[in-house]
Amino acid sequence: MIENLDELKTLLNKNEKIKIKLKVIAGAKTESIEFSEEFIKLKISQKPVEGKANKAIIEYLSDLLKLPKSKINILNGHKSSIKTIELG
Repeated sequence: MIENLDELKTLLNKNEKIKIKLKVIAGAKTESIEFSEEFIKLKISQKPVEGKANKAIIEYLSDLLKLPKSKINILNGHKSSIKTIELG
C-alpha cells in the first residue's frame, strides 16, 4: 500500500501505471488528501452533481501529482464515494 504522497510520486516517476483506491468526500470545506491502510481519502469541495465531483478529482490529482489529466482514469465507482483510479 502507498503510504504517502512522496511514495506515490516516486512510483509515477518510474513511468509505472498505478491503481489506487480512493474514498472521496465530496462537498468538503477544504481539499486534502490522506493516506491509510485501506485507501487514500480525498476531500474535494465540489459536490457530486452531474459528474462534477469526478472532474474535480481528476483536476485535483493532476495538479497535485503534476500529471496530465489524460493519464488519470476513473476505472470504477463513477457514482460511488469509493473509486478505483488508474494513474500513469
